[in-house]
Amino acid sequence: MAFYSKDVDSAFHGAGAKPGLEIWCVENSRLVSVPKSSHGKFHSGSAYVVLSTTVLKSGPPQHDIHYWLGNDANEVDSTLVSDEALELDAALGSCTVQYREVQGQETEKFLSYFKPCIIPVEGVYSSQPGKLNGETYQVTLLTCKGDHVVHVKEVPFSRSSLNHNDVFILDTASKIFLFSGCNSSIQERAKALEVVQYIKENKHSGNCEVATIEDGKLVGDSDVGEFWSLFGGYAPIPRDSALAGPQQVDGPVILFWISLQGKLSQVGNNSLEKDMLERNKCYMLDCGAEVFVWMGRNTSVTERKTSISAAEDFLRKHERSNGTHLTFLTEGLETSMFKSYFNSWPQAAETKLYDEGREKVAAIFKHQGYEVKELPEEDIESYINCRGTLKVWRVNGHELSLVPVSEQTKLYSGDCYIVQYTYAGNERDESLLYAWLGQASVLEDRDDAIFHMNAIVDSTRGDPVMARVAQNKEPVQFFIIFQRLIVYKGGMSAGYKKFLAESGIDDDTYDEKKTALFRIQGTSPENLQALQVDHVSSSLNSSYCYILQNGASVFTWIGNLTSSRDHDLLDRMLELINPAWQPISLREGSEPDSFWSSLGGKTEYPREKEMKKFTEDPHLFKFTCTEVDYGSFAAWFDFPFQDNLSILCVLRSIKSCRGFTFACSGFQVKEIYSFTQDDLTTEDVLVLDCQKELYVWAGRQSTIKSKEVALNLGLKFLQTDILEEKLSLETPIYVISEGHEPPFFTCFFEWDPSKANMHGNSFERKLATLKGKAASGTGPARNALKGRDGTPDGSRSRSGSSNGWERSVSPASSISGSHLKFSDNQNVSSPSPVVRKLFTGSSPYQDSPAVQPSSPSTNENSNQIEASETSANSIIYPYQRLTVVSSDPVSGIDMTKREAYLSEEEFGEKIGMPRGAFYKLPKWRQNKLKMAVDLF
Repeated sequence: MAFYSKDVDSAFHGAGAKPGLEIWCVENSRLVSVPKSSHGKFHSGSAYVVLSTTVLKSGPPQHDIHYWLGNDANEVDSTLVSDEALELDAALGSCTVQYREVQGQETEKFLSYFKPCIIPVEGVYSSQPGKLNGETYQVTLLTCKGDHVVHVKEVPFSRSSLNHNDVFILDTASKIFLFSGCNSSIQERAKALEVVQYIKENKHSGNCEVATIEDGKLVGDSDVGEFWSLFGGYAPIPRDSALAGPQQVDGPVILFWISLQGKLSQVGNNSLEKDMLERNKCYMLDCGAEVFVWMGRNTSVTERKTSISAAEDFLRKHERSNGTHLTFLTEGLETSMFKSYFNSWPQAAETKLYDEGREKVAAIFKHQGYEVKELPEEDIESYINCRGTLKVWRVNGHELSLVPVSEQTKLYSGDCYIVQYTYAGNERDESLLYAWLGQASVLEDRDDAIFHMNAIVDSTRGDPVMARVAQNKEPVQFFIIFQRLIVYKGGMSAGYKKFLAESGIDDDTYDEKKTALFRIQGTSPENLQALQVDHVSSSLNSSYCYILQNGASVFTWIGNLTSSRDHDLLDRMLELINPAWQPISLREGSEPDSFWSSLGGKTEYPREKEMKKFTEDPHLFKFTCTEVDYGSFAAWFDFPFQDNLSILCVLRSIKSCRGFTFACSGFQVKEIYSFTQDDLTTEDVLVLDCQKELYVWAGRQSTIKSKEVALNLGLKFLQTDILEEKLSLETPIYVISEGHEPPFFTCFFEWDPSKANMHGNSFERKLATLKGKAASGTGPARNALKGRDGTPDGSRSRSGSSNGWERSVSPASSISGSHLKFSDNQNVSSPSPVVRKLFTGSSPYQDSPAVQPSSPSTNENSNQIEASETSANSIIYPYQRLTVVSSDPVSGIDMTKREAYLSEEEFGEKIGMPRGAFYKLPKWRQNKLKMAVDLF
């Protein structure tokens, strides 16, 4: 929320109201807005303020402010943008992180806004239209550094500028040459090709030739001769060290207090505590390669300006390089990098006032007996076909026991299981493999489960997605493929039984003759679970329904904070566990003594509404091996799991001088900002951190060849806790191979299936695209989930399922009106697929039979919803009548698609982007944008 005052520059009025970039530049000692058509074009003689506003999945918008200083900008302009950035922060409620950017040394976060690159131009910015002149085309030589964001710098047009370590672009009037040093990486060459494409389109209007020159190649190519002739002929490039240029070495970490007069006083070094920071003061943290200014909440704008000036003066007096990054933080908005320099940083609870306040008020009224109309909860979206084939094996030491179909939705917490789910993709079957580790399972069974899962992966045709899942941390996708799941106490494996006998612990494995208490949870009949919990009253919770079985007596207990949907799920689970039961239904507060006696007496239990945990937007990281080769990772990642899945080894994070990079015992983890599908480069291994689950993605040409090694990388990532998220070590980890990305992974990107099925390395793929050649793929395009023809007319061949998506082995039928929602890119009208056996026998270590691709369904209505979203609606209403707060609301429309009734002009004005681009965004992001303009 913005808090503007009369003292705020008028250029900032309305800033931060919409997502995206806003840029201002100093012109004649005042700020002027830079039009979007000029975004990314920076002048070396000017100074700029850049505001990035991001709409998060939950919570308020996030703002980042950068002030960019050109190498030729004067001191007055530089000081002005520094002050203006601080005023903009104050106008936005002092809830931004500010960065100083120096030309040629920009942070990767800043460069990620302007992909593929920024190429500063000489002179100063002018808001007046420029005049074209008739001068000849200026030949320029550029150097490109970086594998995900690229630093482009103009160097003298001379042979002496070339070296073996970097990639260079020579831009002439008729042709662009790309020269790749022999020591440059494939990824750097590929990114440089994106810069070539950018130059070709923006400086040559797409009309010029492109030539690639390899370092050391002298003959056989006319382009090589033409390239060297521009330098006056070929001459050898002198050998240089692999680490050219001055290297910044990190010194001790020192914390300074900044006085009101701008003087620095050392407070501590190296061993720092959060308590050293007082909220009515400003501090500077000198980390060598990076300097932070921390500003307490109770400090004034004047104090903050003094602190920023003091930090800039400090860098000048100590002759720090331009590569030293300067970041300004307000108390409560500390970055993970900043917090990592302190011995401990308390985990702050995220308070989402609107969501939590709404739920708490509703809970209070319901507890007092008032009828409260509940707001609809967010639908659970299934991104894959949920009518596939399910197989479950119980781990019993070195053996696997196939669980009968009738029993495969019943798991025991003392056991481990291998779950294989095969579903119809687009023209081929896809497979998911889970290792489910019971909460009470023994270490040997857990190790065996991972071993068996890897063995199945190695023996299965195709490239299945693999996942490690711990009980009570299951991802939604795991529950959805089971549809209905019961988790009992106890276990059946020999290892579990042996552990009980040796420990003298009573066997509490579920028995119908014993007392058992089940908690019922889920969102729909296709996502329903019953979990056996300790049969004591403290296990109860007012937010859930329960089933209590005590011999012949069966009670159902309905918490005061539960909804009618919860009650319906309770009835369905009763039928699933035992249809013959005749339960006694009890409302919370009306329990008889016999109920409490079955639970060992009445005690206190949670009675407040359970709040959903705040989930941040996903972060993408790149793994880079340093000291240990990937071949030895399997031995290196030896995790001694305990009952709580703890990992005993603790790593020390060492910060690097560029970007967000941590080096941890042989590998580096580097964050990729503003990530897109193009950042999934085939030579790399990356991890997508979604907090609730982790995805490790391995490119075809990466050095990781084993999914087991990739899984251990994910475990190592959780252990290092890069973002200070306090993630559980039991967080689900998926391992995904390039070309086999499941829809529940691709939903985090604007996905182009053709890119995931290209041949060659990153450079070869980019070059093929640049030259207009179609790169052939290794598999079919996967832009939609298509069904299989089951009947001649394409209708569903099965009965008993209103939504047509129920799996044949499901223990109960579905109902209409389900809250389970399928992704927009899935063909919901597709008929029943053919259920195929994954293995020829009961053993999981046999190849699955070859699957012939089936013809897709041709139901003419299958794309009706998609067409209605991406094209303009035939019925148009004014924005004022479509909002949720309208005094004259429109009736008879789809209330979940209010934006579809806007005109093209109003759609672009209110949403801030074209209709087609909007519907390519993930559903949660669409809803967030609609909420910001009262359309949701």
